[in-house]
Amino acid sequence: MSLAPGGALLVVGDVVTDIVARHRGPLAPGTDTAAAVRRLPGGAGANVACWAAHEGCGDVRLLGRVGTDASAWHERELTACGVRPLLVVDSAAPTGTVICLVDTADSAERTFLTDSGAALRIGPGDWSDTLLDGVGRLHLSGYLLFSEPGRALVSVALAAARARGVPVSLDPASAGFLTELGVDRFLGLVEGVDVLLPSRDEACLLTGLPDVADAAAKLSRHVPLVIVKQGAKGALVARSGTVGARVAAVTAAPRDSTGAGDAFTGAFLAALLAG
Repeated sequence: MSLAPGGALLVVGDVVTDIVARHRGPLAPGTDTAAAVRRLPGGAGANVACWAAHEGCGDVRLLGRVGTDASAWHERELTACGVRPLLVVDSAAPTGTVICLVDTADSAERTFLTDSGAALRIGPGDWSDTLLDGVGRLHLSGYLLFSEPGRALVSVALAAARARGVPVSLDPASAGFLTELGVDRFLGLVEGVDVLLPSRDEACLLTGLPDVADAAAKLSRHVPLVIVKQGAKGALVARSGTVGARVAAVTAAPRDSTGAGDAFTGAFLAALLAG
């Protein structure tokens, strides 16, 4: 795996519209719960790209699929964040939408209701090997693996990156969707990935091990570098079956954990590209 600095970051993944509802305490079934509601640009792929740009990566490109309903808005927002949008506009499906329910008490934990829309329709027809021109690292959103066209795209993109010697990272994205996909199928699909960035829950799910360090070590026998994100507990770094580092989290007062893992991933990839 090459960690040499330089080149652009190409992110392939989901671009969605987030409807974030911040409420305090449990939801009240059958009646009203007061909340602050905002419409924001989001999606795991878009988040990673924007945070990589924010952290100093000078050339970040994003391939995603959106509907005609919000394509111009997302393009403007991505460009404003320093990302070069390579958006395929789908006339047959709307832009994906995620309802993010955020409990502002305690840990600011979030629950997602996801309608992936056009994001589910991204596929190998949207790929060209020329997308890798000038690219030093390719990042794939795990959400690609949860549709048949997306899985086909991952296969094509991985093969193209390997042919050019471009290292590839992937974030598994969703423990819920991973359960539906199946662990063995997931591990088969990510063969050839250089860096895996699962959450604690995803790492434990992918290995069947309850201890996160054991899970990280086991995953690093499949993927050369594994970074397990643990929220307030920081991150674990594993290579070749061994956890080599435990990195503490910066102390912070949580307000909304939506996209926190994506922010970590974007910053981490920007650091790798910077050497």
